[in-house]
Amino acid sequence: MSELEFAPFILSFKLASITTIILFVLSVPLAWWLSQTRSKTKPFFEALTALPIVLPPSVIGFYILVVLSQNSPVGAFFNDYFGIQLIFNFQGLVIASCFYSLPFMVQPLQSGFESLNKNMLEASYISGKSQLQTLIHVALPNIKPALLTAIIVTFAHTVGEFGVILMVGGSIPEETKVASVAIYEMVEIMDYKNAHIYSAMMVLMSFFVLLGVYIFNHKQKFSGFIK
Repeated sequence: MSELEFAPFILSFKLASITTIILFVLSVPLAWWLSQTRSKTKPFFEALTALPIVLPPSVIGFYILVVLSQNSPVGAFFNDYFGIQLIFNFQGLVIASCFYSLPFMVQPLQSGFESLNKNMLEASYISGKSQLQTLIHVALPNIKPALLTAIIVTFAHTVGEFGVILMVGGSIPEETKVASVAIYEMVEIMDYKNAHIYSAMMVLMSFFVLLGVYIFNHKQKFSGFIK
């Protein structure tokens, strides 16, 4: 690769944006339930949610590949009714990324909900608000640092995915060839110049994303202390 191409970065940001939006919608009610429930099944669901953190990406990628293949009920359903082949295309990457990045969205949100003042929640219920109203109008506005952390870390983690993406999507230009896969291919063909540029961009982006999260969280804590 003699010339630097930005299509893999654009595709990475597109994938990360869609994944983050989907996970936010799915994770808010899940994290809220995990933070409020006293069910004996809570540890089971917490362990299931956190599983992608400890499993090797190759294991996750393999099982997602099996589930999404045309030989599986899920893959056959999408292929027969929607004409979509979930492996080696962008839709499959979105599904794989949602599963792989799930704990990075759920855990900060759950921690934020669990840190809320219980008296504040009880006052909301006493005033006649439902759980949904309490979640939207009371809980979410009071966990801004956790919200920001969950959204940005999920986005950054998805941008940096490699193993799962490569196994499920392969390396199809402008379809599944994200930045991390492009770097891998550059190293394979010993195009170290562009590999350095891509890698440096990833490092800088990740650093400034995390720096922004920490600065915001520190400001929130300081402002809360002043109040």
